[in-house]
Amino acid sequence: MSNRLAMAQSLYLRKHADNPIDWWYWCEEALSRAHKQNKPIFLSIGYSSCHWCTVMEREAFCDKVIADYLNINFLPIKVDREERPDLDRIYIKAVQMMGLQGGWPLNIFLTPGDMVPFYGGTYFPVEPRYGRPGFLRILQLICRFYETETKKLNNFKQEFLTTLRRSALFPSTETELLNNELFYQGITINTEIIKVSSQNVDYPCFPMIPYVNLVLQGSRFAWNSQEESKAIANQRGEDLALGGIYDHVGGGFHRYTIDPTWTVPHFEKMLYDNGQIIEYLANLWSQGQTEPAFKRAITLTVEWLQREMTAPQGYFYASQDADNFTTTQSENPEEGAFYVWSYKQLQDSLTLNELKVLAKVFFITPQGNFEGKNVLQLRQKGVFSEDIEKILDKLFILRYGNSREDLITFPPVKNKEEVQKKSWTGRISPVTDTKMIVAWNSLMISGLARTYGVFREPLYWKLAIKATEFILNKQWKEKRLHRLNYSGNPSVLAQSEDYALFIKALLDLQTANPSQTQWLEKAINIQQEFDEFFWSMEKGGYFDNASDNSEDLLVRERNYIDNATPSANGIAISNLVRLARLTDNLKYLNRAEQGLQAFSSVLSQSPKACPSLFLALDWYRFGNLVRSNPEVLKQLSSQYFPTTVYRVDNNLPNNSVGLLCQGLICLEPAKTMEELLKQIQESNSLNLQ
Repeated sequence: MSNRLAMAQSLYLRKHADNPIDWWYWCEEALSRAHKQNKPIFLSIGYSSCHWCTVMEREAFCDKVIADYLNINFLPIKVDREERPDLDRIYIKAVQMMGLQGGWPLNIFLTPGDMVPFYGGTYFPVEPRYGRPGFLRILQLICRFYETETKKLNNFKQEFLTTLRRSALFPSTETELLNNELFYQGITINTEIIKVSSQNVDYPCFPMIPYVNLVLQGSRFAWNSQEESKAIANQRGEDLALGGIYDHVGGGFHRYTIDPTWTVPHFEKMLYDNGQIIEYLANLWSQGQTEPAFKRAITLTVEWLQREMTAPQGYFYASQDADNFTTTQSENPEEGAFYVWSYKQLQDSLTLNELKVLAKVFFITPQGNFEGKNVLQLRQKGVFSEDIEKILDKLFILRYGNSREDLITFPPVKNKEEVQKKSWTGRISPVTDTKMIVAWNSLMISGLARTYGVFREPLYWKLAIKATEFILNKQWKEKRLHRLNYSGNPSVLAQSEDYALFIKALLDLQTANPSQTQWLEKAINIQQEFDEFFWSMEKGGYFDNASDNSEDLLVRERNYIDNATPSANGIAISNLVRLARLTDNLKYLNRAEQGLQAFSSVLSQSPKACPSLFLALDWYRFGNLVRSNPEVLKQLSSQYFPTTVYRVDNNLPNNSVGLLCQGLICLEPAKTMEELLKQIQESNSLNLQ
């Protein structure tokens, strides 16, 4: 018999609907019941495409003995972190403050009534293994501690709450924002982070786009490691476009690789990664790093987006699972089966010559590089030959059951039942989480806007505009932006990252096509709503949650830490500077300065936590405006001027091609394109040595 999660909109929650656990979703009724019954809350947070979440669901959460113990002694609550990133952020910080490892699934125990965490962890196996105790034993120890160690528990709670609340009250200081030393520190430290991550032989490899964006932007300044910085930024692009993290057959990037050589991925594909990566590769290209693999990766990723991740209404789906079923009768899915190739499969499907040609370009062996099978990883850079493209097209047909040309759309499967009902001519695809998330759609819109600005491919613009119009037309309910959409229904009030990233997306559309002024107008209107409900009047910066939507939180935070996605405040402050330059409204610039001052202690003391805040500082110091006609602006927007905005002006002085305004002053109108380019380059230059 299904539990109450069967009626949830979230795919992740519904995946637990048939567990014998009496799951609740996060709501006032569940929290109140735990308080009345004096039961500790077992809070389990994850997301639909998470591999280890899937493993724990089918192992521990389907175990009848564990379920019975949980149901009797705890109030179990499931949360989709993609619905409630605010809750996830607080409780993952809590686990880390306890000296434990953070990650997903995130399993944490809370005291009823006040929801204070007192123990937690990630994946717990049913039986002791991987150096972790068995889950039932953990539950028994937690239950005993809660019932018998009241004094210790209360002391821990008070100490923990004090520390947690103090962490949200970082001091602001009067910092000289034009200080070269502060800016230099941010660029050098974050460049070193990317450099070390590329050389580390012990850890997985993540895209880390917020960090490498700062490296790329910082490489335009003169300093002692400028050339090394350019090389590091380019190397990250090559790692992504050539490595196994990229799906060379179907397009799209996986979440990360489990090895330091960018070979074997964790196979889920997340919309937020792909939006950021195509924007980054386009920026590399526009800077002059015209590696053919970059352009091919962008092209095929957009094809994947259109084919597998775009709803009929125009918005983009959230993610695809790491695992997939290999037959319609399979009980459990297998990790990566949709993407990997056994040597025998390649021998049976290709001619001997085709296999030799493929093995010259990709690392392929009879032993394989992932559980006896092969993840395709390029051996070298350069243009693919026609023969290689034909071979990859054959593999595409084997995987999808149809050719690229004929398979414009590949409708998603949403659960195991749909897998079993469908007739498959190729491999069975991973389950797709079809919810719409405003923040993640915004990252993809920004990526498409930038790739359109660089390559002028009409499809990129078309996809970006359809997704943007969906959000503008469907995501406001009762005059408020909502974060999610399930099958046409907006849900959950938007959080700061939704506002910040959507405003950025609108400004990116305006940058790619400056003559279309409606995107700037929309951004101005949404910024007003954002300021009204999220801005901290006392402290500066933006809270994660709206002023009328934070009652169920232990602490109201202002997110500044970059992870797989950029921080809301880093993006929001950059947006304010862009709006100031585009509108000549100094109100935005004043607010941007307040925001940077609010995080000044973070900038100076924890620079490796906040590269996006340093990008905002870059905008604040070097942001400029170019006024010109649409044709000139079109040429400029295809180049790499990362802190420049563009505005159409058809009333320039005679014999001039453009006007550059930097800060509160404008230079002499440029009479030639060469002169204008020189002005822009000089306005973005700084000697940091």
